[in-house]
Amino acid sequence: MESTNVAIVGLGTVGSGVARLLVEEKDRLARHAGRPVRLARAVVRDLSRPRDIELEDGILTDDLSTVTGDPEIQTVMQLVGGLEPARTIMLELLESGKDVITANKALLAEHGPELFDRARELGRSIAFEASVAGGIPIITNIAQCLSANEIQSLHGILNGTSNFILSEMEEKGADYDEAVAEAQRLGYAEADPTLDVDGSDAAQKLAILAHMAFGARVPWNEIPREGVDHIEPIDIRFAGELGYRIKLLAVAQLVPEGLELHVAPQLVRRDAPLAEVHGAYNAVRVVGDAVGRVWFNGLGAGQMPTASAVVADLVDTVVGRSAITFKTSELWSQRPARVMPSDYDNVTSRYYFRFGVKDDSGVLADVASVLGRFGVSISSVIQHETSEDGQDTVPLVLMTHKITEGAARQATEAIDGLDCVRSKSIKMRVLD
Repeated sequence: MESTNVAIVGLGTVGSGVARLLVEEKDRLARHAGRPVRLARAVVRDLSRPRDIELEDGILTDDLSTVTGDPEIQTVMQLVGGLEPARTIMLELLESGKDVITANKALLAEHGPELFDRARELGRSIAFEASVAGGIPIITNIAQCLSANEIQSLHGILNGTSNFILSEMEEKGADYDEAVAEAQRLGYAEADPTLDVDGSDAAQKLAILAHMAFGARVPWNEIPREGVDHIEPIDIRFAGELGYRIKLLAVAQLVPEGLELHVAPQLVRRDAPLAEVHGAYNAVRVVGDAVGRVWFNGLGAGQMPTASAVVADLVDTVVGRSAITFKTSELWSQRPARVMPSDYDNVTSRYYFRFGVKDDSGVLADVASVLGRFGVSISSVIQHETSEDGQDTVPLVLMTHKITEGAARQATEAIDGLDCVRSKSIKMRVLD
């Protein structure tokens, strides 16, 4: 049987995992694809760099034109990260007649409309399952398996690095810096972890999922987002006392005013499935009007989980499924968005507030007075007895009834200006 020739551009962590599957699992892939799949080229920037995969002579190259100029290579896995040269490479591959598979969520979140429009003009397809949640098949499930539903809400732990950091802080008592260092040591976090810990990575993934699930067209950098870089061990402790765990959640849900979108740490009840997602795992909870609540959980990053998703897309592309799905779904097309984002200030939730206040009488009354001015109703208060070590700043923790994000923000800003408050307040939503 005639084989299908494919290529990889970018032989880093994920690319090496993909190459390993193509080389070591030929029979398995041939069975699923209906024909042998042969790795013909692997394009890299530096040929001298040592790699943990051995390829046959002639496969490894630093010349992209050996792929774009070869008509026998019809499908390419573009696994270069970042925006450039990834965008330029993607366009060159499409224009040379290749179908493309990518794991680059930043590229899609930033340049999705341009790339998808160009692919449609050229009669090519782009598959991108690995761009969100690693080995979890969330893209396929939303696009195909749940197509009979109107998706009503989506709550996801979409960044394994942040989830690992929060797990380390809770389970091992590590402070934030210690947890980040451990994540870096294990390869979960980059040398500069900013995009993971400030919520940007999760917002990029949420922009893709919101487009898939709701037809929203929201630039990822316009999604309100907070990260985990301000969470302290004391917040982990207080959340536990209240029966919650802190998780960085990406949320998209339909509300009467449109689509609620945000990324932020939230308190999640300990008995909820999302609270039981530990370490570098990801999870997504989807609610559809017909199917109800469905749950996806697995490794959201790492070499082989992400490689698994890339190769699944490869099989779909080789057998022709991706071309049909790409043509009919009209992703990032010029048609108007089906739903618009709602006003972030109108998002409602219960809230956790922590204030660092002067250890003095009347402080709670002062704080409560400001909260009342903004219509914030207190549900419960935690203020431990102080030790006799001369410390004059103590934590004051309040749980509220449901209020809007606007009221929570205005109230905390006003409280931060009180003479009795010694440090910037912390506020987090509560997911009951």
